Amino acid sequence: MPVLLILLAAALAAAQTPLNPIEGLDQPRNYRMQRSSSSNADWRNSNDDRIPVAPGQTVTIAELAGPGRIVHVWFTVASAQPSFPRLLVMRIYWDGEQDPSVEAPLGDFFAAGHGMEVDINSLPIRVTSEGRARNSYWPMPFHKSARVTITNDGKLPIRSLYYQVDWEKLPSLEGDVPYFHARYKQEFPARPGNYVILEAQGKGHYVGTIMSVHARTNGWIGEGDDFFFIDGEAEPSLRGTGTEDYVGDAWGFRRFDGPYYGVPIWEGRQSEDLTTYYRFHVPDPVPFTRSIRVEIEHRGPIAPPENSKYGERGDDYASVALWYQTEPHKPFGAIPPAATRLHYDLDNLIDGATLLAGAAAQGGKIVKNPAAVVFAAEGPGATLDLPFEAAREGNYELAAYLTYGPAGGRFRYMLDGQPLETRHTDLYQATTYAPAARRLAATRLSAGKHSLRLECTGKNASSSGYTAVVRGLVLTEKPSER
Repeated sequence: MPVLLILLAAALAAAQTPLNPIEGLDQPRNYRMQRSSSSNADWRNSNDDRIPVAPGQTVTIAELAGPGRIVHVWFTVASAQPSFPRLLVMRIYWDGEQDPSVEAPLGDFFAAGHGMEVDINSLPIRVTSEGRARNSYWPMPFHKSARVTITNDGKLPIRSLYYQVDWEKLPSLEGDVPYFHARYKQEFPARPGNYVILEAQGKGHYVGTIMSVHARTNGWIGEGDDFFFIDGEAEPSLRGTGTEDYVGDAWGFRRFDGPYYGVPIWEGRQSEDLTTYYRFHVPDPVPFTRSIRVEIEHRGPIAPPENSKYGERGDDYASVALWYQTEPHKPFGAIPPAATRLHYDLDNLIDGATLLAGAAAQGGKIVKNPAAVVFAAEGPGATLDLPFEAAREGNYELAAYLTYGPAGGRFRYMLDGQPLETRHTDLYQATTYAPAARRLAATRLSAGKHSLRLECTGKNASSSGYTAVVRGLVLTEKPSER
């Protein structure tokens, strides 16, 4: 009998902390469910549920009176602005604070860096529709009030912002409830010494890291160990064994996602390749009572050939730290300007609509599209010419926003008739993939007109066509070397 009682007690204890997420769903709730959304005020007669956001404009999408808890946030956005997910900034203010507790580009907060849109299937963040439907399930309690804003730091308007903020109106919220925090930061390139993901003071617990890396040289970016310094300790309580080990993966990266960790963006180990990974400490939050400092090394091969010499790499790092804490946080400081988040000044962007006006095709047709040049080539030898101008003679870097997809072809690139060396020639992907601007050339240009030519050389065996999609060009003048 005593053994049976022990087994019964253990079973009851397990039932109180069920692994089944819908366990207890049939129990009564003590809150009233509320929603702030972009639903049209004239909802009986209009289905136009979007709002526009002009360049430089900040819109308040939720103004909530507590006590309450935000339990779900959803966005979808339409814009002709390349990289707009890194140009839209979400901020959340708790209980009348002046410095937001949440401040991050929309894309990075939803676990896709570099201004890109990709699908993600994790427990607190779920993104579908080829990166366009963003959902957050992080619980966000507040005592008195919550204010959620979106700012457009781009040069082009957001023509359609749809949103829903679902929250629980509670009768009370007792005690020192920790507030949800998210902080974006970047170092382009990462400075000497470990990259500091978060340095916070107060009492709380750390719940997640979202990291995006732009490789500046060839080689594996992931030899860095993670470190957690808790409550001022000199030696970290948590010491890692490698970047992919911290994430939960092993022996390098590959594209995948999961409930607590994943790598939604992984392009490889060569210069200019992009990576985004996430590690959500949902089953293993890291508590602190006075302070926490989270670091990661940025180490890997630094000299060719690969693996010949290891040390600190100078790659570009951008991160979002996620945590809860009870005391007011220390000010974050201003979020980096839009131009530094994208590696180029927005004034240097030649958007798809501008390119379309002068585009010329042979051996194929340009498909009508207001935001990009879509070239449906008939086969090898077909060409697309995109004219642009340099304001004055000088050294320039030319980059292109390209879209990969199931009908993508293979192309070579020529600038004013001269071939460009780039490995990004195969535009086939099984699903639509729109990366950040690809660097095509660093060269000296005379003042006046120039032309970028895309010439079809064939297609991947899995591709259904010979298509090229150019969403924009970036022409950046570089200082002359002395």
